[in-house]
This record gives sequence, C-alpha cells and structure tokens, in this order.
Amino acid sequence: MKSKEYFTRSERETFLLAKKLAENFKGQEVVLLTGELGAGKTIFAKGIAAGLGMKDVHQVCSPSYTLVNIYQAKYPIIHIDFYRLGKKTEIMDLGWEDYLGQGIIIIEWAEKMKFNLDAIYVTFSIEENETRRILIN
Repeated sequence: MKSKEYFTRSERETFLLAKKLAENFKGQEVVLLTGELGAGKTIFAKGIAAGLGMKDVHQVCSPSYTLVNIYQAKYPIIHIDFYRLGKKTEIMDLGWEDYLGQGIIIIEWAEKMKFNLDAIYVTFSIEENETRRILIN
C-alpha cells in the first residue's frame, strides 16, 4: 500500500478517517498506531470500531492499565496498549501475538515494538493549530 498523508482538524475528522479506513477491513488486519501522547490514537481506534459496526464506540478506551481490551463488532477487535511496557521482553511476555488471525488488532504505542510486522502503520503528529498529521502506510 502506498503511503497517504491526511490532515485532520478535529477529533471528529480523525474519527471519520479511521471509520472510512476500517469499512474495507477483511477481519485480520493489524493496525499499528504511533505518535505522542494526545495525538489521536485512541480516537482513531474508536473510528475503526465504528467502521466495523460496533454499536457503542464509547466503550473503546485506551487500555493503558489493562493492556488489552477486546470489543465485539463485525470482527473481534483486540485493542492493545504498549505505553506502560518498557522492554521488548515485557511486550513479548504479554502474548499479544496469540491474537494474530483472531480479528482486528489495534496496537497503541507500537513504536515500542522492535520488529517488523505485516500491518497498517499509522503515524500521528501534532502540527500547528492543533491540526493532526496522519500518515497511513
């Protein structure tokens, strides 16, 4: 897939971008979200859930403390957060790779993974005027 760059000016625009992306998912995608705190990763996860037909996207929240949340939609959504994990061994010990092929996997703070994965890479950056630059490849 060729890289595409988007600029969103609100949480709603970020949400709708993710929703549109997810509408074409086949059920086994891995989405790796990277970017600074407050850049829009969890909003993007909510948009993916909406695109997959999840009825109450308000259930989608950052799993910073639980590490893994699972939601039901058209396909199961496995939402993982590496924010509190510091070492590669902690990431591997989580066993997240057991979820591969079980549904849509969304990983926040994916920059902490030090290995390549066949996935959709989404990078967020905060630009001036609170605009979000979102690079998808």
